[in-house]
Amino acid sequence: MKFLVDVHAHTIASTHAYSTIHDYLSVAKEKGIKLFAITDHGPDMADAPHFWHFVNMRVLPRMVDGIGVLRGIEANIKNEQGEIDFFGEYLQELDIVLAGFHEPVFPPSTKEAHTRALLNTIESGHVDIISHPGNPAYPIDIKRVAEAAAAHNVALEINNSSFLTSRKGSVNNCTEIARAVKAAGGLLVMGSDSHVAFSLGGFDKAIDIIEAVAFPMERLLNRSPEALLCFLSARGHKSLDEYAVLIE
Repeated sequence: MKFLVDVHAHTIASTHAYSTIHDYLSVAKEKGIKLFAITDHGPDMADAPHFWHFVNMRVLPRMVDGIGVLRGIEANIKNEQGEIDFFGEYLQELDIVLAGFHEPVFPPSTKEAHTRALLNTIESGHVDIISHPGNPAYPIDIKRVAEAAAAHNVALEINNSSFLTSRKGSVNNCTEIARAVKAAGGLLVMGSDSHVAFSLGGFDKAIDIIEAVAFPMERLLNRSPEALLCFLSARGHKSLDEYAVLIE
C-alpha cells in the first residue's frame, strides 16, 4: 500500500531545516503525495519561527495544483501540566496541531514526569497528534499514554526520522507503542519529520513497525486524505472545506 499523506514536515522557517514550501510541493508532485502538513517548531524552540509565523499561515493556499497543504505546528510541550507554546484562539486557525518533547524546552526528567506531561497534553484537547512519543530520552508509561490517547481521540506518531537521523534507539519503544495503541483501540499516524523536502512521504522504517504488529489499516491516519481530514474534523477543526476535492 502506498501512503500519500504526511503530517510532519519542517521548512526553513525552522532554521535547522533546509527546504521551502515550494520545494515540498515539487517533491509532493513528483511522488504523488496528495496531502501534507507544514509543522514548523513552536516558538519556544531557540531557532523556531516567531509566534506570528503561525498566526500568518492564513496567507497560505490550502490547495496548490491538486495537492493539499495543511497549516500546522509541531508545538513544544512545556511542562508537566501539558501546556504548549501556542494557545488560545490562534489554535483554531490551524488545520493540525502536533506536540512533543524537545530537549531545549522540556529537558528529560523522570518516567512519571514525562507520562504526566503527555497525559495532560492529551487531555487538554489542544493537540491532535503526539509527535515522536517513542523517543528513548523520554521514557513513558506506554500503556497509560496509549489508553488516554484512545479515550481522547488523539493520535500517536510513529516517526520515521527517529530510525534514521535522530532519536536512535526508538525502535523498541515505537513497536511497544504500536502494540499498545492497537490494544487500546486508538489511532496511529506515520510522520516523515522531514527537515528537507526529499524525505517527504518517507515511511519505510515506520511501515516495518506497523506491519510487525499487524496494526489495523483502518486506524492508520495516513491511509488516505479522507481518513486524516475526517479525523481532524472530528477533532474540531472547522476550516477544512477547501480540501473536499481530496475526498473520494
